[in-house]
Amino acid sequence: MKQSLQLKMGQHLTMTPQLQQAIRLLQLSTLDLQQEIQEALESNPMLDVNEEDQNSPAESDADSTSIETLSSEASQETKPETEEVQVADSDWNDDIPEELATDSNWEDTFQTATTSTSSASDFADMGLESNDTADETLQDHLSWQLNLTPMSDIDQLIATSIIDGIDTDGYLTVTLDAILEHFQSQESEQLNQIELDEIEAVLHRIQQFDPAGIAARDLSECLAIQLRQLPESIEHRTEALKVVTQYIHLLGNHDYKQLMRKARLKEPQLLAAINLIQTLNPKPGAIITSSQSEYVIPDVLVSKEKGFWQVQLNPEVAPKLRINDGYADLIKRADNSPDNTYLKNHLQEARWFIKSLLSRNDTLLKVTREIVARQEGFLEHGDEAMRPMVLHDIAEAVEMHESTISRVTTQKFMHTPRGIFELKYFFSSHVTTATGGTCSSTAIRALIKKLVAAESPVKPLSDNKIAQLLDEQGINVARRTIAKYRESLSIPPSNERKRLV
Repeated sequence: MKQSLQLKMGQHLTMTPQLQQAIRLLQLSTLDLQQEIQEALESNPMLDVNEEDQNSPAESDADSTSIETLSSEASQETKPETEEVQVADSDWNDDIPEELATDSNWEDTFQTATTSTSSASDFADMGLESNDTADETLQDHLSWQLNLTPMSDIDQLIATSIIDGIDTDGYLTVTLDAILEHFQSQESEQLNQIELDEIEAVLHRIQQFDPAGIAARDLSECLAIQLRQLPESIEHRTEALKVVTQYIHLLGNHDYKQLMRKARLKEPQLLAAINLIQTLNPKPGAIITSSQSEYVIPDVLVSKEKGFWQVQLNPEVAPKLRINDGYADLIKRADNSPDNTYLKNHLQEARWFIKSLLSRNDTLLKVTREIVARQEGFLEHGDEAMRPMVLHDIAEAVEMHESTISRVTTQKFMHTPRGIFELKYFFSSHVTTATGGTCSSTAIRALIKKLVAAESPVKPLSDNKIAQLLDEQGINVARRTIAKYRESLSIPPSNERKRLV
């Protein structure tokens, strides 16, 4: 086949580095964006933070500046932490004796220079939460109690193995047979002589540790341990202990009739026993296991002013950036030296980065305003007034692609008078109504939650009954859809919601 050259005309979209950077910044969350900005500030000398409110104190001659003047300026203006106050020459004591008495103090001889550094005050204002200390785990809490408990060396090893097998909820996840097999596999003759009864005795000893109910092998044992630690004078303690040890499965299925018949309890006695059981903790280890709280930083703030809903970007999300004029002035137009080329390249990158940030903020603000305009009913009345909305609706309104709207609304949060919500929360599917309109799935979930909260605990509403009640309001929802929405709200079925009273 003979090779030849041909010219063809065509159109195609090329992803430029600037467009790739803008798309990447658009889909970043608040924390990721702050990290990206910090990395850009550290790597690009042309970028600088625009601190409009920061005013540096006026420089003056050290010989004519007194401590009182600098102290008054420090109380009115913000100073860098590295700035130090210079003491006036008139305040310094040059008369330093050559020999000092053995019982003399430093303050009696030398005058201490007062500084205006904010490190001491900052440290005093620093909360205990800022200290980088490790949280106490459940194993640490149990090991601390084990060290205070008199035991033999063998029992200490057994107790340590048991504590290591306890999960974060406080349950023993390994069997006693597995612990026994572990010790019998050791080469030590003392460990090979350990019996199952000895391991179980140590387990009962650990089950008396704090918190109550620890080291249980199942829910029934966990509740029974807590009930046995209660005083015998507690009313209906015996009935509650009988229920959790023998008929926990009937209690879990809410089969109260069979439970009363097998346990030979009357309805008032069973009700009092259940009330006592409900005061117990099914996950005792969760009290000790602490997890660090994660706070959501909203990207946009929504508030109502003079009858209108206003949307603005959160000014604390990201700092305002600017071009460093000092480095930009060093660039020479006709100079092709490596240093000048280095400055030119970083200047262009800084401009692209700032432009991408502005584009991200404008897109986020435009999309959020359109969402707020369509969901004013939710802001006024709550979830029941949520309107059905999909990505295509917003994309068509702001004249953008659906993929762009998806990037903008992912991991972006809005602060409203009703709380903080992810922008994705306002998008939901819909079902038809009897009048030919549509109803949001979020509104249907809110109605289901409202109906379940108002139901009779003796006769809870079934999924069919909820579907009938919604149909009476003009909302056509199938029973399977009701079950799906109910499960998404973590609402148990009607047989598990049944109560005696």
